Amino acid sequence: MFCLAACAPGRPGTAPLTLRAAGSLWGFVAPWDSRRDSLSGADAPRLDVIVGGWMQLDSTTGVPTQLYPDDPARGLATSSRIAFITTRAGRSGDRFHPEAVRALASSTSALDLAASRAAALMARGGYSGALLELEEQPKADLPATLRVVRTIADTLHRRGLRIGVQIPGPDTAAYPTAAFAAVADFLAIKLFDEHWPASAPGPIASPMWVRRTLARRVADVGAERIVAVLPVFSYLWRANQPAVRLSFDEARRAAAEANVEIARDPTSHSLHAVNPNSWELWMTDRDLLQALEAEVRSLGVDRIALWRLGLEDDRIWPALRP
Repeated sequence: MFCLAACAPGRPGTAPLTLRAAGSLWGFVAPWDSRRDSLSGADAPRLDVIVGGWMQLDSTTGVPTQLYPDDPARGLATSSRIAFITTRAGRSGDRFHPEAVRALASSTSALDLAASRAAALMARGGYSGALLELEEQPKADLPATLRVVRTIADTLHRRGLRIGVQIPGPDTAAYPTAAFAAVADFLAIKLFDEHWPASAPGPIASPMWVRRTLARRVADVGAERIVAVLPVFSYLWRANQPAVRLSFDEARRAAAEANVEIARDPTSHSLHAVNPNSWELWMTDRDLLQALEAEVRSLGVDRIALWRLGLEDDRIWPALRP
């Protein structure tokens, strides 16, 4: 058993943060999103780690605030739980705030306060660890970003907790693998948004893109420290508008209501539908997720996280490997 929490005792009733040597399955939960309730209780034991309890680093002070507390009584309560700490603002993730990271890095007292506040929120919520999401920091911010991660990590380590960083898979300039592995216990590599809301329509994550993206990270630090974050959602692009994120069922319903056929794109293995002069849809389903999983495992990475629970094709559960 590979133990990220140094096998330290957690809060009573909270499972320690552990990763099995093979087949560990994580799930991201958005506490505000009622779609997560579609996940049946029978599926919960298959998840080793739940990432939730979203905390935001204030864009002005950098002090974390827990905007959307978890309710452990609402399913998935037997899994280890880690807190998600992000600079994104708003339920829909309006945008990241890189200025919050710069402000923290420039003030030792503010950074120490933010780290202590994060640790206190984690203790209050019974979390076993934390995952930081500090995206859209340019390459020039790398020293500042690493300082913030290192200080928060030192504070959490003193309390027997562990910390990871979620980094965008393709951006190895602003988020070099080895540099972040040196200050964090694990790295969650974001393997989606091959095409993103503001881009032209296209696959969310195709198997060959995932393989190329993840292979660079594995070559830098090996597979043992990596969690591969895979999508289970769909994107719908309307003309001249950013894409909206849909669940699998919502995407299928949109196609049915428009009387549009959903077909498998042979190159990306994604489901695809077009409503002429209206919208274009790219979907993640069980078959695509299995293909992505196969690429991840072929690189030796056995820890997989699903972004986000409640948006998935429910056929994935018996299909995913234990």
